Amino acid sequence: MALFCSVFLLASVMAQTPAATSVSGKISDSQGAVPGASVVEKGTSNGTTTDTEGKFTLQLSAGAKTLTVSSVGYIAQDVDVTGKSDVQVILMEDQKTLNEVVVIGYGSLNKREVSSAITHLSSKDLLRVGSNNPLMAIQGKVAGLSVTNTSSADPNSSPSIQLRGASSRSAGLGPLFVVNGIPGGNIDNINQNEIESIDVLKGGAASAIYGTRGSNGVIVITTKKGSTQSRLFYDGYTTFDYPTNQLSVLSKDQFLANKRGVDFGGNTDWMKEVSRTPAFSHKHTLQFSGGNGKTNYFSSIDYRDANGIDLRSAKREYGGRVNINHATENKIFELTFSAAPRYAKTSGADYSGFNYALTLNPTVPVRDTSGRYNYINSGFFANNPVERAKSVLQDQEIKYLDMNGSAKVNILDNLNTIVTFGEVSSSFRNMNFTPSDITTVINGNGRNTASQSLDENDQKSLEWLGNYFLDFNKHSVKLLAGYSYQLFTSSGFSASNENFPSNVLTYNNLGTGLWNLEKGINNVGSYKNSSKLIAFFGRVNYDFDQKYYFSASLRREGSSKFGYDNKWGYFPATSVAWRLTQENFLKDVSWLNELKLRADYGETGNQDFGNYLSLDTYGGYGYYQYNGTSYQVWGPSQNTNYNLRWERAINFNAGLDFEILSNKISGSLNYYVRTNKDLLGSYNVPNPPNIQGSTFANVGTMRNTGLELQISAAVINKADFSYNLGLTGAYNDNKFVSFSNELFKGQTYIDVVGFPAPGSPGNIQRLQENKRIGSFYALKSAGVNDNGALLVYNKNGDIVPANQTNNDDKQFVGNGLPKFTMGLSNSFRYKNWDLSVFLRGAFGYKLFNTYAFYLGTPATQENANVLTSAFDGGKYSKLTSPTTYSSLSDYFLEPGGFVKIDNVTLSYTQPIKAKFIQSARVYATTRNLATFTKYTGGDPDLVQVNGLYPGVNNSLNYYPSTTQLLLGLQLTF
Repeated sequence: MALFCSVFLLASVMAQTPAATSVSGKISDSQGAVPGASVVEKGTSNGTTTDTEGKFTLQLSAGAKTLTVSSVGYIAQDVDVTGKSDVQVILMEDQKTLNEVVVIGYGSLNKREVSSAITHLSSKDLLRVGSNNPLMAIQGKVAGLSVTNTSSADPNSSPSIQLRGASSRSAGLGPLFVVNGIPGGNIDNINQNEIESIDVLKGGAASAIYGTRGSNGVIVITTKKGSTQSRLFYDGYTTFDYPTNQLSVLSKDQFLANKRGVDFGGNTDWMKEVSRTPAFSHKHTLQFSGGNGKTNYFSSIDYRDANGIDLRSAKREYGGRVNINHATENKIFELTFSAAPRYAKTSGADYSGFNYALTLNPTVPVRDTSGRYNYINSGFFANNPVERAKSVLQDQEIKYLDMNGSAKVNILDNLNTIVTFGEVSSSFRNMNFTPSDITTVINGNGRNTASQSLDENDQKSLEWLGNYFLDFNKHSVKLLAGYSYQLFTSSGFSASNENFPSNVLTYNNLGTGLWNLEKGINNVGSYKNSSKLIAFFGRVNYDFDQKYYFSASLRREGSSKFGYDNKWGYFPATSVAWRLTQENFLKDVSWLNELKLRADYGETGNQDFGNYLSLDTYGGYGYYQYNGTSYQVWGPSQNTNYNLRWERAINFNAGLDFEILSNKISGSLNYYVRTNKDLLGSYNVPNPPNIQGSTFANVGTMRNTGLELQISAAVINKADFSYNLGLTGAYNDNKFVSFSNELFKGQTYIDVVGFPAPGSPGNIQRLQENKRIGSFYALKSAGVNDNGALLVYNKNGDIVPANQTNNDDKQFVGNGLPKFTMGLSNSFRYKNWDLSVFLRGAFGYKLFNTYAFYLGTPATQENANVLTSAFDGGKYSKLTSPTTYSSLSDYFLEPGGFVKIDNVTLSYTQPIKAKFIQSARVYATTRNLATFTKYTGGDPDLVQVNGLYPGVNNSLNYYPSTTQLLLGLQLTF
């Protein structure tokens, strides 16, 4: 009887439980199908995405009644599917979403509210690159932002980053990085896959809120956070680097035919011998995220194994990141926590290997007849680069740890307060060893050498913010008040020794070396220094009727680096904007969707220089003997400067933002003027009365002006095919205004960028008042005479051999700072296929061909190989006379302008309706595919154009550029 009742009840329940069903449909907008839209059973994680035709099929759970349909740029819709097997949904554009959120200093604004110059990039805007630094992914993407890396194929290299031109002489030139709200975040501790968005604060009004650290602009990086939908994501790729656009040297036959040196019987391609071709690397990232309405998390772990194209460079790194967000049930309290550790073991690149390869006699074999490395002691550089690269150790251990957290209290709906703490720490242990059994040591002093050093940096920060919002009628007000405390500490030690009894322990037992004991020296050093920053700041944002916008901020900041009389300073900023399309006279212009005029003014500072430079400091002056005992001599090590203060930048920006043709074309135009005053530098002073012959002081003024254009366009947007275009362009004009002030009356110029021997070439550039930085100051060439000597113009305009001139005969002959830069991105989609082609270029500048100067003429010293340009019948092959070999002239200046096919990515994405996987994407990327330039010294990207001395390398350091092939796979579970 009991069994019968149980079966009856079970049958009744089953009869009342709805059966699982399937629903299909299509998601569209006003233009057609919406591919990639999310279709989720409401209240569950059961969902799918639409295909290229906007269609979907979803197996519903038993009793399901509602679907939530969403896509970026559209208003999410709940769709009733009770009793339906087919649904047709038309999504409406979400103007609030289209006007994306832009992160600013200590907060965020809707794009339409922004009244300063800010460029916003989302993760989908980033280039796919297999590089050491994630900011290489925005190279050419932001107008006015210069990202350069003169050795990008070295896995341990980092790019140089400069915004709107050089701005300092002796302080830092790079922007401030703010990672997840923490100023001074470590950019090398970020995996590109972790980035949610990058906001570049270019205008002074946007960066002035960061005071003494905002002079060179601010780059705000926001990493990804979790959501209510669980997600597991894998990204893995391999890269192959192939040398490209290389310098070409004489082969063995050419070397002997042109009587360049002795024939040792071999036939060696030294460039091939010192290279790994291709250099192989791979990287793997695993991310998982999820949560509920109150708590969410995002976690990421990655591993990278990378090799450079030289024989020694390598990097093995492990990293991770976890972001946790939690809100209480009543949402009064919100907590966040983030931690990102990273460990790397590197082997430093042997840059000298390529220098040797350019000049070594190609008839010298790598090894002798007995199989040992040949000892090479002739030529431009005397060394065996293969032996050196494989025997000398140059290792480094790197540890990063970034942590931050915040506690937010929502006191009222429109009033909250946030306390944020952060710590950014790094540790670099350097380890070097040269064994005693390599030929240069055997034939030299016979001693093996080893050293270790440790450099540790730590930044702790504590910030408090208060936010108040008020909306009434047509008025909207946002108020911000805050306090910031930052403590910076650096410390380290170093030790070295020589003459170890064995090579086995390398750098791991410095105490066994006999050299320090024999010589009575310790070869040990250590240091520690610190500085503090304290600031109080506030900001008000006001808008009327979403038409007129006004913002003003003020930061009062004090730094322990400054002199007693200048510890504190004020950094004001203000900006205004006018949305003309909100006015009646433009509301009826159907093709114009948005037109906003902006203007902003802000004062920023730069305190990126060493600690204690304003104070009385003492240092060692050697030792003296007294009664058989050595005593350290101490004395003042620098002149005091109690007036030392931050560099001050006065920024003005005017711009407009626009969207036309139903938002298919959007962009911005900016004009800026930045005047940097009180430039920091060491200046010569009389001695006596000063203790030292130079003082670190604020002297000089520099100005940058420019235009920036940023445009994006949805050229074609069909269901199966789309084409989007993005264009960035920038023009920059620089002027060094002054070298002097009321206290320090100096000369109106200084000659810079000195060239080393052979000979006495001197300096190639001059920093002079009312001239652009990067101005080449050299002899003006007038051809070559019958004896193969360089002819130039002297100061009287007469043509004379270059060796019959002096420094007074030099003149300004060109400039190494690009006037124009551009980037052009092209994104195509056809069904499941995606293709992106990115072009980058720089124009309007000269490069000094250092390689041709030293190695590209027949006058190059004997027993050294030379570039093929020395005997190819071109201009450099005419310089046969050694009498003018070391004369610097514009004969070696070449156009530096170039256009690159910089990044091409082809991918295929396949949605997968399986239990364990949602989609798979395979992709292939090529970087630096082709370069179009008139410059003959290799890849023009190898010559630095950032900093004070653009357009010239004053040494023969050479690390070839590469074409990179990247093959990758992404899986979403």
